[in-house]
Amino acid sequence: MILQLIRTKRKQILLDIDTQKDFLIAGGKACIGNHRRVLAHIRRVMAWARYRNVPIISTAEVHANQNGETQVDYCIDGTDGQKKISYSLFNNRISFTADGNTDLPRDMLRKYKQVILHKRCIDPFNEPRIDRLLSEVRASEFIVVGISLEGAVAATTLGLLQRGRQVTVVIDAVGSHNKREAKLALRKMETKGAKLIETKRLAGVSHLRHIGVCDCESCRRYRPECDSCRPG
Repeated sequence: MILQLIRTKRKQILLDIDTQKDFLIAGGKACIGNHRRVLAHIRRVMAWARYRNVPIISTAEVHANQNGETQVDYCIDGTDGQKKISYSLFNNRISFTADGNTDLPRDMLRKYKQVILHKRCIDPFNEPRIDRLLSEVRASEFIVVGISLEGAVAATTLGLLQRGRQVTVVIDAVGSHNKREAKLALRKMETKGAKLIETKRLAGVSHLRHIGVCDCESCRRYRPECDSCRPG
């Protein structure tokens, strides 16, 4: 293994799954139904990771546009919707295309705050490079946020659990397209050993009063917490 993260036994890693504009911005090609709430909590978790210096592994779905034809109409390569939302990006980062390779730099998570890996599928473990990284990197706990609960979040969580890793899913910082399937996915993840928590348990109550990346009317007026609930 060349991907040793640290020598000590305990280290958290934040897994940021497909936090892209097509999934999280109103008008996106595949925007989730509860995008304003999820955006607020994702922003809070990202702020927590910055403050605690928690390394971040991000995935981003991408689909090729060949002669104007694609199997799906979202996250098309080169479009604005395929890009990650602004506060899910860190300055000190490295990015990898989805090309079927497994090569990764030595001590990558020592040198970079964020690693972004593109994928052409829902399940990240179907991409050789992502499979290698998530299987080999040393961490005591993976904390999962992103899109969608019944899709990539479930596939990532269950894949890690199958590999004997400890996984925590931040349930109000993951979004879904289908509530029924999302509930079933949560139940399965918990049965398999995932820990389910809310953002406030991980990062405390948010002081944020605006979403910041979505201009829809709902997000402009959204307040994550009431004033009386915010700490002084």
